[in-house]
Amino acid sequence: MKIALITGGSRGIGASAAIQCALCGIGVILTYKSAPAAAQEVVRRIEVSGSQAVALKLDVAEVGAFDAFREEVQHVLLSGWGRTNFDGLVNNAGFGLFNPIETVTEAQFDDLLNVHLKGPFFLTQALLPLLANGAHIVNVTSATTRVATAGVAPYAAFKGGLEVLTRYMAKEFGPRQIRANAVSPGAIRTELGGGLNDEFEAMLASQTALGRIGEPDDVGRVIAGLLSDDNGWINAQSIEVGGGYSI
Repeated sequence: MKIALITGGSRGIGASAAIQCALCGIGVILTYKSAPAAAQEVVRRIEVSGSQAVALKLDVAEVGAFDAFREEVQHVLLSGWGRTNFDGLVNNAGFGLFNPIETVTEAQFDDLLNVHLKGPFFLTQALLPLLANGAHIVNVTSATTRVATAGVAPYAAFKGGLEVLTRYMAKEFGPRQIRANAVSPGAIRTELGGGLNDEFEAMLASQTALGRIGEPDDVGRVIAGLLSDDNGWINAQSIEVGGGYSI
């Protein structure tokens, strides 16, 4: 059985990716920061589907905790699956901030940097010894790296950095046959940034060729598909999942 580790797996795209992976027969380690009950509900849904999952607490902004987290993952792999490595890493955890450039504080800037770029960089570094040869890394970025949207400049800038980092991961980890791709969601119905009101949702839907905003499963299915062997020749790509957003 393949095993995937998905950060931010207690809600939204991360929860969907965890469930979709399980439906594909992939075991799941999902992380949460502050919602253990929601994470355990995702675990329950996965177990009901006949697969196996474990939820672990992790703050991706706390780089100093990554070594201890790696040891925890090692223990879970051995006790739960009888393995010493895993096959997929999904760097998904994140949060949104809507603020024009002139009012962004240094603390807000640093928080976004730590979660969306620094955290994925050093978490991937910390977990590399546990990634199996032939594994796959999926970094969740954003369509805001392509379509400038007022009020999300730092978020989009760091997601853009993660997009570039994805190609470097593919280049440097290639000798181990580890692939790396980015999945770039368009407008998706999640709690990120406080969610969407009816007016904002209608505006986003009008800018999308397929006439609606996306659901978490629209992205979760793509992530699960990338982790499968069926897409083993896709590498170093950024795949936008937005229904034709702002084209």
